Amino acid sequence: MVVRRIIIPSFLYLILTILGLLFLIPLLWPILASINPKASLLLELPSIVTLSNYFDIINDGLVLQPFANSLIMAVCTMVLVILLSGLAAYPLSRYQFPFKAQIMYFILFTSALPLLALVTPLYAMYTFLNLQDTLLGCILFFTASSLPFSIWLMKNFLDAVPLELEEAAWIDGASILGSFVHILLPLAAPGIAVVGVWSFLGAWTNFFVPLIILQSTDLLPASVHIFTFFGAYGQVDYGQLAAYAMLYALPAVLLYTVVSRFFVKGVSGGLKG
Repeated sequence: MVVRRIIIPSFLYLILTILGLLFLIPLLWPILASINPKASLLLELPSIVTLSNYFDIINDGLVLQPFANSLIMAVCTMVLVILLSGLAAYPLSRYQFPFKAQIMYFILFTSALPLLALVTPLYAMYTFLNLQDTLLGCILFFTASSLPFSIWLMKNFLDAVPLELEEAAWIDGASILGSFVHILLPLAAPGIAVVGVWSFLGAWTNFFVPLIILQSTDLLPASVHIFTFFGAYGQVDYGQLAAYAMLYALPAVLLYTVVSRFFVKGVSGGLKG
């Protein structure tokens, strides 16, 4: 009895801890290499701890423009997805109309379409519309590809907000838009946080779409620009590469940290139904 209640759970926790540490080992390399002036591909403690790698890539202009491009695309995508998914999810949540279930299933189906299957028609359409090699083209694609799943999440989360609260606001003289802005959106803050983080990370970390759409070097986001370390700057400086990767991960980590208290609640609420 003692073996089953104490030793076996302790053994399982030990195995899980070891597995977790094994997954963390690759993450240690960019952390240690970024503060090592003589970094290599080996995982090793630096003999001298310095921030020179960070200062070098910032002073050389390798950070500002790519990060600005990524920030523009990610923030614009996040704002558009939150607005459009909220406006689309509201009638799906609050009204009954023919083929509503079929529309919801169609939205869910479109969220599963592989991006690789859309590359050729996407590029042909962007060439016709003169949207290739523009940040706007990337923003529109990120927004369109994020909307189906975001609408599904937002709709199911709005379902959890009682309709009686809006009806009380209508009785007090509020309009539908007013109740949506002042009643529904504050109560749906966890869902908005989930959709915001989801869309921001999708645009911030995407490598393939900007690589296909953008040709100008000054328009490349950080996700693509980091790839040029292996060819455009001669011999690879692993310390600077690791410092670039750490700075690249920082905005996503900060955003997730800010909204993390909403995130788990939002996911659990948005996936109901």
